[in-house]
Amino acid sequence: MLYMIFDILYKALNIYSFGLIVYIFMSWFPGARESAFGNFMTRLYEPFLDPFRRIIPPLGMIDISPIVAIIVLRLAGAGIWGLYGMIVRFIAG
Repeated sequence: MLYMIFDILYKALNIYSFGLIVYIFMSWFPGARESAFGNFMTRLYEPFLDPFRRIIPPLGMIDISPIVAIIVLRLAGAGIWGLYGMIVRFIAG
């Protein structure tokens, strides 16, 4: 049961990070973010990206904050399995 909970959390983070990649690529297509789907994606991902954009300034015309955000999501995924391992060892120990 505990494994399933952590697996669902991990998969949710993966889905969110892949959606973030889609949202980032939408900036390459004119008008994509102004569509209904683009507005939905904006409401979903801008609150997560905003703190990174405040901390990391753009390098010329390149915004690297989404790359850092994806790295943070991947590290969180690894942290989920680390936490799972600690809980299992605590319960078994």
